[in-house]
Amino acid sequence: MPPQSASRTFVESENPRTMPCAAFLLPPDVFELVYGDECLKAIGAQSILISEKPLGSHEPGPDWLDRLSGVEVLFTGWHSPRLDDRFLQKLPNLRAVFHAGGTIRPLVSEAFWARAIPITTASAANAVPVAEFTLAAILLALKQAWMLNRTICRDRAFPKTLPHVPGARGSTVGLVSLGLIGREVLRLLRSFDVKVIAHDPHLSADRFRDLNVEPVSLESLMDRSDVVSLHTPLNAETTGFINGPLLRRLKPGATFINTARGGLVNERDLIAFLKDRPDAQAILDVTSPEPPPADSPLFDLPNVFLTPHIAGSLGPECRRLGWTMVEEFRRFVGGEPLRHTVSREAASLQT
Repeated sequence: MPPQSASRTFVESENPRTMPCAAFLLPPDVFELVYGDECLKAIGAQSILISEKPLGSHEPGPDWLDRLSGVEVLFTGWHSPRLDDRFLQKLPNLRAVFHAGGTIRPLVSEAFWARAIPITTASAANAVPVAEFTLAAILLALKQAWMLNRTICRDRAFPKTLPHVPGARGSTVGLVSLGLIGREVLRLLRSFDVKVIAHDPHLSADRFRDLNVEPVSLESLMDRSDVVSLHTPLNAETTGFINGPLLRRLKPGATFINTARGGLVNERDLIAFLKDRPDAQAILDVTSPEPPPADSPLFDLPNVFLTPHIAGSLGPECRRLGWTMVEEFRRFVGGEPLRHTVSREAASLQT
């Protein structure tokens, strides 16, 4: 095992670089999912790994916590231990954290921000499958696929006449928030002849112009959209902000999609709305809690399509996160600017 010492220098293509002391700090099953042997080899070629196996669990034990004193770089992921004051005292030399996941809110602490340690994440990589899932849901919604499917299954026959089907030409899609995922959905929608409107109180008018999307109030977005897709971070301000009065503004036959967080929606209001408005459709990849209670009407309402939080990275998609961190680490070792660092302010806006 390499010593837990300060960095050493190596030469590659006659360019001296610094090889930092590094460790993987996450559960073994998450390591295999997001990093695996190929990412391990790529990172190991540019660092001194204190262990070729990941160290970490929900409860860090003294048997390995004390081994981190010389570590300068941590590679983390889902379910990594929280970087609180007690933990950080064991890492006096920590220079950077590379997080192969989306939000860092469960990982960081006040003590972490006080140390001003750079942290970079794979949020942009994780946004890709969420946006792909959302795009698929939007296109099917614009064809009224779910409503037609339940009608066909109920009647055991094709309908003699079709309801109003907006389709993907000239219809309106409303995006609630334009963070990483919302912007990726916007980019994908550029390939289709739809009108995109958006609501995001954190974006300036200049930024809306840069994105070439019309900014609207939340009320106007609900009024005008054939499909509404929610991409807002969950915090004290946004908890339950999608409520009955807003939902009732949805036009006939509209679809509401939530791939962000279940807590953003007042679920009691949503259920009441869907009972009153069988023409409306809800596509819910997230609920609060997850899963819903066994007696929840969400399981029985015909105009609800439930999936078990699958929009984000799953299976082989997760390796995209690990390779994003490999590339970020290459830039770090080479003295190049990192592309995916997250500030304290930006972290508070993550979903």
